[in-house]
Amino acid sequence: MILIATVVLVRNDRVLMTHRHPAHEAYPDRWALPGGHVEPCESSRDAVVRECLEELGIHVRNPRPVPLTVHAPHLTTDGFVVTRWDGEAANLAPGEHDDLRWCRLDELTHLQLAHPESLPDIISAIDLTLGSASGPSSA
Repeated sequence: MILIATVVLVRNDRVLMTHRHPAHEAYPDRWALPGGHVEPCESSRDAVVRECLEELGIHVRNPRPVPLTVHAPHLTTDGFVVTRWDGEAANLAPGEHDDLRWCRLDELTHLQLAHPESLPDIISAIDLTLGSASGPSSA
């Protein structure tokens, strides 16, 4: 079993989605939430913090667990929502992702998602954050 930690990064009414490179082994040419493998002796929360720094160049603050449905028998996925971070997201992992996009809720339904079954959970996570302060903040 592979443990994956992913993050729903919410800025205003948009979520950051990554497009998996067409040559990527897992879920090529599909849109997905940022995240990645949880390393041995690492918590899922710590993995989300590390992955956001490595792949996006941002320092996330206070990742909060959210349910995230993924129907893949070889994966266990822990989801987090984040509304505050330092820095501006950039694609620092071009071998894994060939595009980043801030998407509105209505745009998510038109994307070819790696795990379309997670869409209701992503929307719920965004809905939970609406009305709260969100987006990048300076330290």
